[in-house]
Amino acid sequence: MSASSARPSYAALLRIPHARRTFTAALVGRLSYGVVSLAMTLTVARGTGSYAVAGTVMALFGAMSVVLSPARAALIDRYGPRRALIPMASLYAGLLAAFAAAAWLPGAPSVALGAPAAAAGACTPPLGPTMRAVWGEVVEDKLLLQRAYSLDGVAEEILFVSGPLLVGVVVRCAPPAAGVALSALLVWAGTLAFALSPVVAGVRPAAAKPAARSGGRPRGGRALVQPVVVATGVGLSLGAVDLLVMAFAQQHRHGDDVVAWVLAALSLGSALGGLLNGAVDWRTSARVRLPLQACGLGLALLAAGLAPASAPWPWPWPAPASSSPRPSPRPT
Repeated sequence: MSASSARPSYAALLRIPHARRTFTAALVGRLSYGVVSLAMTLTVARGTGSYAVAGTVMALFGAMSVVLSPARAALIDRYGPRRALIPMASLYAGLLAAFAAAAWLPGAPSVALGAPAAAAGACTPPLGPTMRAVWGEVVEDKLLLQRAYSLDGVAEEILFVSGPLLVGVVVRCAPPAAGVALSALLVWAGTLAFALSPVVAGVRPAAAKPAARSGGRPRGGRALVQPVVVATGVGLSLGAVDLLVMAFAQQHRHGDDVVAWVLAALSLGSALGGLLNGAVDWRTSARVRLPLQACGLGLALLAAGLAPASAPWPWPWPAPASSSPRPSPRPT
């Protein structure tokens, strides 16, 4: 299937047969990733009373997800998205449900929370990369494919804006573990609908495709050192921000919904920055821009860290009731 247009548009992209259904299903599953991080961190911090334990559990979850991502990608390449994603998502959702059930019981030991979290990270279904691979299969026009990748990237950032806000709504009426259970439901339902799409069914495993000739000159691994180092530093800093924002809010008697707004604002800024970066016709190379942008992020985080604890509520509407001072135990 393909779509071509003299002036390719997002509407033309979504008119590809089954593209809208497939993309929507992938977004439902990927919304889980916008929900699970904050929900899991709040669950562990509230259940154990320790931000150190919460940070350790989230580090296990993230490390297993990152380290084993090549193995999960290899399974998709070998067996195809449908045969690989459905078992992967079912196991991932089941482990998140087990984590939520363990956290729901009072006094759950740290091991009972860390073990299913680490195992779930190992099974995280790569819906984003797989969706982008599907775009590459069904879109032949290069300009339209650029539109597809742009739409995919912006939509993913919107999910990471709405995910923390959804957690903020959940924790107003239920324990944070309910957010983890919701994340399990989203990823299982979205992945199932995505994998059963006719578009995904037509994607052949990479092992069944003829090897493509590379007309370009092979590049050494040395070219990847700078982007990998920068990406690692950015990932570590932003991963720490989630936990530090929550600790700051708890220390100053703010509610969990305030944390959700802060993290949503961070994701919104990321989405706007991505749009701006793509809209500007840069005269400098990405190799020059990447460290400068990373320095800009570092300065912004430094300014946030130096913000006075007594700063007023920054929004034009009244602060939520949960942000007013109230007696509550502080995690150690």
